[in-house]
Amino acid sequence: MSSYMAVIRGRLSGSGENKTVEKEIAWVMVFGMTTLMIFYAYHCVWVTSEAYSSPSIVLAARQPDGSQMIFDDFREAYYWLRQNTPPETRIMSWWDYGYQLAAMANRTVLVDNNTWNNSHIAEVGKAFASSEEDAYPILQKLDADYVLVIFGGLIGYSSDDINKFLWMIRIAGSTDPNIKEMDFYAPNTDPPEYSVGANASPTMMNSLMYKCTYYRFGEMQFDPHRPGGFDRVRNVEIGMKDISLNYIEEAYTTTNWMVRLYKVKPPANRG
Repeated sequence: MSSYMAVIRGRLSGSGENKTVEKEIAWVMVFGMTTLMIFYAYHCVWVTSEAYSSPSIVLAARQPDGSQMIFDDFREAYYWLRQNTPPETRIMSWWDYGYQLAAMANRTVLVDNNTWNNSHIAEVGKAFASSEEDAYPILQKLDADYVLVIFGGLIGYSSDDINKFLWMIRIAGSTDPNIKEMDFYAPNTDPPEYSVGANASPTMMNSLMYKCTYYRFGEMQFDPHRPGGFDRVRNVEIGMKDISLNYIEEAYTTTNWMVRLYKVKPPANRG
């Protein structure tokens, strides 16, 4: 501002009238800077309240009319587990949700955010990457009673397990060479395409993760403008809709389909 005023002084003489003009210009500049700072402070408060203060356990979104919609599926699922399963229940999920499950559902998890044993995490990844039949012995070995997966395809929540699945495959493949990442890409695509649609690989569609994520989803048509089984995150109609389960059974699915829970069948009760 001092540089600007120096230019003004060069154009104006030293009369009292021109000095008054200088003061008015200075006040305008001060007022403008103050207004900008006030709006910046309001903006920072808004960003903090919208982006940083919302806990990840409860999700919020804006509807077309500007109103807020709350997705409380995580707490819904954890409450269901706490109320409907024995205290000694063991849950297999990806490690991201370990602390939440232990704290809010008060149930034992196989891996959590503090699991340092890579081979143990890889075993969970291998179970999800395997077919249901091949995953069942792993579930028994890990003494898992329930399988939990996160699915965002209905509401458009992109941080779900299908989007994390490639990392599970890679970690599983680091300890078991039979788990190959390329087997999960759509065949005959260049570059390799990660797909859950009609061109998804048989290995992908037969995996435990795919079945737990999309079981019964193909029967549901939530949007009249989209076919049944349309995944809003991947923006595609799923490739396999007629999914059957033999070794696990659906126990609970939350209101918005974000959390899906499956009970592992005891060997004597299979079929």
